[in-house]
Amino acid sequence: MDLYQELCRILGEDNVLKDEPMSRHTTFRVGGPADLFVTPEEEGQVKKALAAIRAAGVPFYIVGNGSNLLVGDQGYRGVILQIYQKMNRIQIRDSVIHAQAGALLSKIAAEAQAGALSGFEFASGIPGTLGGAVMMNAGAYGGEMKQVLIEARVLSAEGAFEDVLAEDMELGYRTSVFSRNKGLVLGASIHLEPGEPEKIRERMEELKAQRTSKQPLEYPSAGSTFKRPEGYFAGKLIQDAGLRGFQVGGAQVSEKHCGFVINKDRASAKDIRSLMEQVSEKVYAQFGVRLEPEVKMIGEF
Repeated sequence: MDLYQELCRILGEDNVLKDEPMSRHTTFRVGGPADLFVTPEEEGQVKKALAAIRAAGVPFYIVGNGSNLLVGDQGYRGVILQIYQKMNRIQIRDSVIHAQAGALLSKIAAEAQAGALSGFEFASGIPGTLGGAVMMNAGAYGGEMKQVLIEARVLSAEGAFEDVLAEDMELGYRTSVFSRNKGLVLGASIHLEPGEPEKIRERMEELKAQRTSKQPLEYPSAGSTFKRPEGYFAGKLIQDAGLRGFQVGGAQVSEKHCGFVINKDRASAKDIRSLMEQVSEKVYAQFGVRLEPEVKMIGEF
């Protein structure tokens, strides 16, 4: 039995796609076809699918909603396993929210607000899923996942289910133990504080207004493109290097916020990667500061 048939047996045919364009699954709206694109519906399926993929010796990559991902124009030779809309349940018990890894942060924030729970407002505009947010210790506006996480449900690289406490996650700036040990986050619990729904909503609206006025939300992008270098702001360095509006093909350094690379006009993945590399080189040449991509890059460019 080949891998396609085996994955169909585990997940059902509807959840296994061949030659699926990754432009449909990234917020950059670029990316060629993945050989196989699979969408498990529950933890047991994830475990069995990964075991089959590893046994076949085929490369694989885990994605959420593709909000921090650049896939090459020639696509990905292997299996993309997406944990998103088919694993996105959210439950509230007292002041704790339990959610699956595919739940959008914006949806969790909305549920928290409706449940009169405060402390997750910072994440309401981060365009990613809970799994990616835990893996990267996502943050914005002075908040980060580290402040609210209790524990995560994880499938280890060895194929065992584990519950990992926040203090054991080694959460740092855009990093965690999971980004190093290849553990797969399947869900997490976060602890929030009781609050007034109206005040929580006002804070979320305030942050939304800030984002809308300062960020190029009208164009496809992956959010902040570079990590913040120690002691600097990436956007300020790029602006000071004279690169506002700098363009390669259809990719552009946003004129609204220099920390964002946008798909301005039918950019290719190659355009975007080339632009990122040139920006990094020019900033280093002028200021001696190395900009590291926050965006993950996979596939053949």
